[in-house]
Amino acid sequence: MTDKLLLTFNAGSSTVKIGIFRLDGHGAARVGKAVVDFADQPPVLHLKEGPEQFELPLKGEAGDDLAELIGEVFRELGKHFDLEAVMAAGHRIVHGGDIFDGPVELEAETLESIRKLTELAPLHQPQALRLIRAVRHLRPSLFQTGSFDTTFHASQPDLVRRLAIPRAYHDRGIKRYGFHGLSYRHVKGALVKKAPDIADGKVVIAHLGSGASLCAIENGASRDSSMGFSTLDGVPMATRPGWLDPGVLLHFLGPLGKSVREVEEILYHHCGLLGVSGVSGDIRELINDGGREAREAVDLFIFRIAGEICRLASTLGGLDGLVFTAGIGENQPIIRERVADRLLWLGVELDAAANGRNASKISTPTSHVAVHVIPTDEEQMIADECLSVLKANDRVPA
Repeated sequence: MTDKLLLTFNAGSSTVKIGIFRLDGHGAARVGKAVVDFADQPPVLHLKEGPEQFELPLKGEAGDDLAELIGEVFRELGKHFDLEAVMAAGHRIVHGGDIFDGPVELEAETLESIRKLTELAPLHQPQALRLIRAVRHLRPSLFQTGSFDTTFHASQPDLVRRLAIPRAYHDRGIKRYGFHGLSYRHVKGALVKKAPDIADGKVVIAHLGSGASLCAIENGASRDSSMGFSTLDGVPMATRPGWLDPGVLLHFLGPLGKSVREVEEILYHHCGLLGVSGVSGDIRELINDGGREAREAVDLFIFRIAGEICRLASTLGGLDGLVFTAGIGENQPIIRERVADRLLWLGVELDAAANGRNASKISTPTSHVAVHVIPTDEEQMIADECLSVLKANDRVPA
C-alpha cells in the first residue's frame, strides 16, 4: 500500500484542525497539518507542510453550509498534496452518548444518531456535522469515519457517572460523560512507551488548553474525569467557567431575567479566564499582564486544577503519576510549578530545571509521584481509529 492519503478533521467551536496522513505498511504518518480559523474575517487557512508554512486567505463563509469553504480548502490543499490519493476522512465528534463505544463508519443511520445527540453538545456537535456534510457534498464516495471524545470514558463506574437527580432523568441520558477522550487515549498510549512503570498504575492526566479537563486513569482505563454532563464542567477554561453552583443559573434565569440563549452565550464565551480577568482567555497574555485581575484569573485556574487532582486521586485511592498535556500543560512551566506547589503534601516534587525546559519527566528522583509532560495528538488518534475502521471493512488496499 503506497501513496494513499487520509484526512482528519478536528472541529472546535471556532476552528477546524486538519491532518494530512500518508498510509503505509506501518500505519498513518502525518505529512501535513492545517487549521482554519473561523474567527478570522475572511477565514484563513494556516498550512504546514514539512518545514514550510503558508497562510492562505479564503473567500467562503463559515455558515451553516460549509461546502463552499471546505471546497476552497480542498483546492488549496490540492496544490500541495495529491488529494486524488485520499481514500478516507476521519472526524472528531465530541459526543457519542451511550450509543457509540468506538469509531464508526459515517453512514445515514449513524449520522442520524449523532444528530440526535446535538442537544448534549450544542457548541461542538453541529460543527462536526456541518463538516461531514461538506466533505460528503464534495466527495460523495469518500469513506468517512467518526471518532468520539466520550467513548474513552465509558469504563467509568456508574457511581461516578451518576448525578444526584431523579433516576428518571438519569435514564434519559442526563449523566456524567467526560470529554477530551481522544487526547487521553493518545497520551495513555504514549505513557506506556515513556513510563511503563506507572502506565498501569493510578495516574491523573491534565489536558490543559483553551478547553481544559483532567482524567483519572487506572490500569489504562478512565475511572473519573473533571468534565461531566457537558464541556462546561470541571476546571475554569479560556472562556468557560468549569464547576458552577446550579443556583447561579437559576439566578441568571430568575432575578437577572436572562434568556436561555443569553445564559448559554455567557457560559460558553464570557466566563473562565476571560471572565475573571476581563482582559483575555489566553493564559500567556495573563501571565505577562501583571494586573490584579489577570493574576486572580491565573490563581483561580491553578487553585481549581490542584483541587481537582486531589479529588481524582481520591477516586483512584492513591496517585502514582501525574501527566501534563495540551497547549498549556506542555508549554507553561510556571503553571505546572504552581500546581505542583499545591500538591507537595501528596509527595509531588518537581525538578525546576527539567520543568523549565519542558522535559519529558519533570519530577525529582525522590518525588513520590512521577510527573511527566507528554504532547497530545488528537489528529493522530483520529487517523489511527479511521484506519482501524477501514481495515475492519476490508477497505485498505494491499
